[in-house]
Amino acid sequence: MKARSISLGLFALLAVGAALPGQAADTTYTLVISGHRFEPQELTVPAGQRVKLIIDNRDASAEEFESHDLRREKIIPGNSKATIWVGPLPAGEYRFFGEFHEDTAQGKLIAK
Repeated sequence: MKARSISLGLFALLAVGAALPGQAADTTYTLVISGHRFEPQELTVPAGQRVKLIIDNRDASAEEFESHDLRREKIIPGNSKATIWVGPLPAGEYRFFGEFHEDTAQGKLIAK
C-alpha cells in the first residue's frame, strides 16, 4: 500500500511538471556570420533562462566570437558552426563582437 502511494505521488508530480507552460520552450538561437558581420546584429532572448547560441560562420575565414559582457570567447573556423551556452541572464544588453573583424562584426544580445 505504501509503495502504491509513493508511485501515485511521483506520477502526480510528473503530470504537474508536464503541464507547466514554457518548460519545454526552445532556447536555441542562431547567429550567422556572413560578410564579416553578425546576422542578426541584435538578438533578443528570455531573461532568467540559460540559452544556447549556435554561431554559424558562413565566411571562408575564421572568426572569434567574443563578449566581455557575457564572458565568452570562441574561435569558429570558416564554414563551420560552434555552440556557446550563456545565462541565465538578468534583463539587459550584452555586447559581442568578432575579434578578427571588429570594425564590422558587432552585435548585442538583449535579455528581456
